[in-house]
Amino acid sequence: METGGKMKKGAAGRKAGGPKKKPVSRSFKAGLQFPVGRVGRYLKNGRYAKRVGTGAPVYLAAVLEYLAAEVLELAGNAARDNKKNRIIPRHLLLAVRNDEELGKLLGGVTIAHGGVLPNINPVLLPKKTNATKEPSKSPAKATKSPKKA
Repeated sequence: METGGKMKKGAAGRKAGGPKKKPVSRSFKAGLQFPVGRVGRYLKNGRYAKRVGTGAPVYLAAVLEYLAAEVLELAGNAARDNKKNRIIPRHLLLAVRNDEELGKLLGGVTIAHGGVLPNINPVLLPKKTNATKEPSKSPAKATKSPKKA
């Protein structure tokens, strides 16, 4: 059946002396930046279930990558709004708290050195009264004086 020698053990289906294929990571196959293999290892070692399917780490890595990209994009926008090139914890806090869905997801999370959202209760603001508006109503009449003949 075979021509030209015996197959070596552990040759992964190649003929003896054939070129070895370069390994392709599962992250590359899935088109992700986050490490699928590491996420899978953490799922197994975390003992969340007795068995972990092959698709679970891919899906979880994709979700984590999406969330990270979303937070980084919003934080980058907040940094640009403050005329800064680097993202600091304050920018992360502003990004998360100003986004409705991320704010709900990270509702109970404290970001160190993030501060708080700028907010003044309307009750504490000074009231606008009519006395301040009346002089500005007709400035032309107040400046003219009647001419005496």
